[in-house]
Amino acid sequence: MEFFSQTYVALRGPTGAPQTAADTVGRLSDRLSPATLLADRRAAVLALKGLSRDCKEDVGNSALHGLLDVLANDAEVDADIGKAVLETLNILCDTEDTTSGGKAIGFKHTDVVLANEKTVHVLFSLLRESNFYTRFASLQYISTLLQNRRQAVQSYFLTAPAGPGSIVAALEDNREIVRTEAIAMTQALISQSSDIQKLLTFEGGFEKLFNIVTQEGGVDGGVVAQGALVCVDGLLRFNTSNQSYFRETPLPPVLCSLLLFPPQLQMDQPAPQEFALQFWDDQKLANASLVVGIMGMLVSSKSNHEPSVFTRCLIEIALASNAPSPLKVQALRLLPASVNFPLSEITLTPYMPVPETNGEEWDRLEPASALDALVELAIHGEYNGLDGSNRSKVGLELRTAAAAIYENFVRKEEVRQAIVQAMLPSEAAGPSSAPQLTPLLHSLITPPNTASPPDPANIISTHLATLLFSHLLRSSPRAKAAARRVIPIHVPSAPQSGAGNFFVPADGAPQDVLDVEPDDEPPQSLLQILSENLSLSLLARSRVNASDIETREWDRLAAGYLCLLVQWLWEDPKAVRDFLDAGGLGVLVEAINQTSEVDVIVPGLCAFLLGVCYEYNREPGEITRATIYPILGRLGVANLTGQMSRFREDDRFKAVGPDSIVLAYPTLPLSATTHSNNRDEAEIWFDWAFVDFWKSNFYSVQRGFSTEADQSSLSSSGQNTESSMLVASLRDVIRQQSEEIEQLKKKLKEAASTSFTEVSQLQTQISSLSSALQSSEGKRKDTEKEQEDLLVLLDEVTSKRKQDKDRLKGAGLEVSDDDGEDDDDE
Repeated sequence: MEFFSQTYVALRGPTGAPQTAADTVGRLSDRLSPATLLADRRAAVLALKGLSRDCKEDVGNSALHGLLDVLANDAEVDADIGKAVLETLNILCDTEDTTSGGKAIGFKHTDVVLANEKTVHVLFSLLRESNFYTRFASLQYISTLLQNRRQAVQSYFLTAPAGPGSIVAALEDNREIVRTEAIAMTQALISQSSDIQKLLTFEGGFEKLFNIVTQEGGVDGGVVAQGALVCVDGLLRFNTSNQSYFRETPLPPVLCSLLLFPPQLQMDQPAPQEFALQFWDDQKLANASLVVGIMGMLVSSKSNHEPSVFTRCLIEIALASNAPSPLKVQALRLLPASVNFPLSEITLTPYMPVPETNGEEWDRLEPASALDALVELAIHGEYNGLDGSNRSKVGLELRTAAAAIYENFVRKEEVRQAIVQAMLPSEAAGPSSAPQLTPLLHSLITPPNTASPPDPANIISTHLATLLFSHLLRSSPRAKAAARRVIPIHVPSAPQSGAGNFFVPADGAPQDVLDVEPDDEPPQSLLQILSENLSLSLLARSRVNASDIETREWDRLAAGYLCLLVQWLWEDPKAVRDFLDAGGLGVLVEAINQTSEVDVIVPGLCAFLLGVCYEYNREPGEITRATIYPILGRLGVANLTGQMSRFREDDRFKAVGPDSIVLAYPTLPLSATTHSNNRDEAEIWFDWAFVDFWKSNFYSVQRGFSTEADQSSLSSSGQNTESSMLVASLRDVIRQQSEEIEQLKKKLKEAASTSFTEVSQLQTQISSLSSALQSSEGKRKDTEKEQEDLLVLLDEVTSKRKQDKDRLKGAGLEVSDDDGEDDDDE
């Protein structure tokens, strides 16, 4: 009642006459003076708080400076007035006000508040108060100011006496609502400010944030744990100083523990089942994604031993766990481009969900190397191709991310050689023995089933297999030479849906990989099989009764074969000869002739491949450059270059980037029932490596069309296969020598450092010995001088004594015998 009485008296005025809102605000503003009683000031602030929503501009114009004085003088003394004034100021600076002009008024009041550093310093000092309302209202108001004018608040924070200690105190609050608000405010405060990030780091910010995450249950926690992890990420992102500091703390292993991955797991030990099989929901996915992101941030830079642990954890998440697909994609993409991790030496234990159990039951599969699991994931998709026909965007992103890791892994020439060599028969078994049919080779040689509509699962598997194999051959004459000798003895029949059969249950037996049938025909090489499969896919796409969707599927399959052949035949005349002998010229010419206005992908690739064959047809054979030259004339050079130009301008080609090769599936009329037009569906046409290869060599091939058969074109004066292999060998030698030079430089630097230390020690020792020698020489000279002086003195004494004896004898005095003997001696 006292409050209402005081407020009524304040509003009534001396005569009780009706007043406008501005008059009322003016009267209340006068009562904010320090000369009034604290209770009167409290009543005035509460009244102004009630008026601030409807009369925001009037209250700001008349009472804002008074409210700031109350905040500075009374907030620490009285919690009630502190809560009221903070809430009132928060309303005045609110820029989310939807009323007319409310946003502009909020920015105007914010600029007045931030005209100097006094108010911000007061707010951070209030965070040290343990009173719930004071601390909570201060956090809310600081968040509002940060939202409106972040840089100004950050600059004032750096000079605040309370400083980082006030933030840490708020983060340590046991009340969840205060801690949550403190985390939200911290996120805004550290944004794009490395200085504030460093201050909070050295104040123990990492420890406090990880304590919050642990108290909330780790990645199984809620939004509070998520907010704390966002703050950790903000302190580390783009801040190398904090990253170095973080590595020196005991906290990096905690990141693995949050995901239930043992930080001390040895390379020969399998990951525990509680890590591989977990229950996932959206909140846990968000929290785990933040942890994985922090791991990837640290693994991409140099440190002591943590990157190997983090890399192992990321590989296990992606290849041998039931983690959601988005998390697996993130884990693969965060692996460093230079994969020095021994993928072929790590043994994983994959799992597969039991059908119709809604993911609650899982089968443990046979252990496999990480490299095999990576290839299996890329070719067949998750869980042994269980849902291989699913062309969802995230599913294809996962498979292409696996293909990107494979590309990085095989960049070393020795790795490429080892993988391709494994496809050849062993020398001990003889040339006629069948090589081991790997999943990659199996997918490459499996012929397309042209008797039925195309199966998306099989087409995607074959397409991705061509991408993987092209990574082995690109710019590697040795790998190309070895690939020409690959002769699969038995070719599988047309694939069936879900043909992934690389992994088998731990308690089951392997299924038959191939349908082996005796055949009297000689075995075909891999290049001949690819040429035949290309011919079958082009034949299937040209059927009259094929729908638009079916034709698009066959185009994608043909594009995969053509991209692989283009990169294989480039700078490889012997491969060109094998391709032409297998009937490749007729296949390309027929595909180029069957063009339409909307069909640009296949004809453009066929024209490019034809140009490559014409350019590198340098080996003797039935089909020579002279044979191909008139065919180019009949097809028309302008037509061929036009096909290539239209291909280059196609959206499916232009949309491919270094990190985006999965494209949204277009909306097509459903003239067939092969699949539904799901909005989440996506497709793959090319990878960035091929796009970059095309852009680098497009003009060379285009100019080659205009070169006559008996003339040297741009690249004909270059290397043949042998010279290319020689150049590659020399490059390897140069690379090895460069590495040896770097090692020698490092040793020389260490030796120089050691020699410099030894020389410094010797110089010090010489200097010391020189000083000692000079001192000894001085002492010797002094001694010699003393001896000379003594000899002179002795001579004088002897001479005087002799004179004295002579005088004594002359005087007739007796001289002792000793003296006489001495005289005789003398």
